[in-house]
Amino acid sequence: MSLPFAQRLDHVETSAIRELFKLLGKPGIISFAGGFPDSAMFDVDGIRAAVDQALTEEPGGALQYGATEGYPPLREQLARFMATKGAAGVKAEDLIVTTGSQQALDLVGKTLIDPGSKVIVEGPTFLATIQCFRLYGANLISAPIDGDGVDVERLEALIREHRPKLIYLIPSFGNPSGATLTLARRKRVLELAVQYRTVIVEDDPYGELYFDAPPPPSLLALSPQVPGSRDWLVYCGSLSKVLSPGLRLGWMIAPAALLARATMCKQFSDAHTSTFAQATAARYLAAGRMPATLARMRGAYGQRAAVMGEALRKELGAAVDFVAPRGGLFVWARLTGAGGHLNDSAAFAKRAVERGVAFVPGAPFFCAEPDRSTFRLSFATAGEDKIREGVIRLAAALQ
Repeated sequence: MSLPFAQRLDHVETSAIRELFKLLGKPGIISFAGGFPDSAMFDVDGIRAAVDQALTEEPGGALQYGATEGYPPLREQLARFMATKGAAGVKAEDLIVTTGSQQALDLVGKTLIDPGSKVIVEGPTFLATIQCFRLYGANLISAPIDGDGVDVERLEALIREHRPKLIYLIPSFGNPSGATLTLARRKRVLELAVQYRTVIVEDDPYGELYFDAPPPPSLLALSPQVPGSRDWLVYCGSLSKVLSPGLRLGWMIAPAALLARATMCKQFSDAHTSTFAQATAARYLAAGRMPATLARMRGAYGQRAAVMGEALRKELGAAVDFVAPRGGLFVWARLTGAGGHLNDSAAFAKRAVERGVAFVPGAPFFCAEPDRSTFRLSFATAGEDKIREGVIRLAAALQ
């Protein structure tokens, strides 16, 4: 029996990362594969207190159906949170709460992408975005990046050539690249949005996870400096990496017309994001515990990133090339082939699993012309000793 599946499923595949997890049941394996925050970083006491407060102060509201746009106290708290990130002009009515920022990206696809719509993404970029936009029939175009983010000169050339429906960027500590768009390039991106009347989708799940200095202001925060750019800007935020992914809370800030249509589409999919989760997060943010939580995460992840960088240089030497990240959760590396070693990361990944360590090959993160020598390592969930041991195993797998 052959079921009549929708044709749009012909253009997407299951997540290479999710498939890789099936291989990780082997006892003693060290995983650098996931993009998860470390569960030891969760402020369990603070979240428990927020739950108790929500159920004490407003049990009916926390446990009942809610507005599709989001729980009003959380929308207010998120607007204040955005102000601490430099976007002081954001009001509660300028945003809707989503079930993780992944839903915000899905709503972008539903509201803006038609079959055949041209969409520019970074090469490499977030795998789930590639899958999501392709599900809606997007014709994806890859814009090259370096350690300073997207190449804006090449981006403009691609805009002129393709006239895309939208451009998707992760300006701060990108997944998987770890790259951070410079201030000058950010302003140029906003100028291009106005000049070519092109929507820019700014995905910002990692911007608060900096190690030393914070990244430049978000495109949203910079938009008042480029008149008219706010009209072409969609901002997607998330609490998954900084509070808890289990709460499944994100938000979207967008022009009013787009926000209205996104809200309508959200009504069709889930009616509203969990009111209980929203009430919990609202109390947590109001309690003022987030700065201390972020400081703890920055310190731990920064130290782990440094340990991974040192271990890679010591154990793999010239066989691997990478730029040390300044924030986020990932090291993006490339096999150089030096010394006759492998330069195919998929083959390297198979050898690594046999040695008891896992990572994600880079090819799935490209929408076109993948660089098969690249791979992504996450340092977030492994302690420093595990990182050192894992890199030693990587070096053995490369022999």
